[in-house]
Amino acid sequence: MHELSVTQSVLDIALANAGARKIKQVNLVIGQFSSIVDDSVQFYWDMITKGTPAQGSLLHFERIAGEMTCRRCGHVFHPTDETFECPSCSSPLVKISKGEEFQVESIDVE
Repeated sequence: MHELSVTQSVLDIALANAGARKIKQVNLVIGQFSSIVDDSVQFYWDMITKGTPAQGSLLHFERIAGEMTCRRCGHVFHPTDETFECPSCSSPLVKISKGEEFQVESIDVE
């Protein structure tokens, strides 16, 4: 259900930046570790844009791969579904360095 509030925030950003112009497309960047579900955002988008300059606009989702950095040896890697351990030194002491993003990249208007 948090996708509704997230989608409302995206709409607020798009409307604030589009002025009175009609919005054609909103381009979103979403990291692998973000808990955002594309289909849910799209569902709410279609609902909440009715009667606004964004009605009928498209959402474009760009997914960013997750990246982790080992706190022990500094190795940067892309984790697998099987493990988040460092493939270089096998340490479980890792931090997410990329993949938690969720942002409006750009807005296309008429």
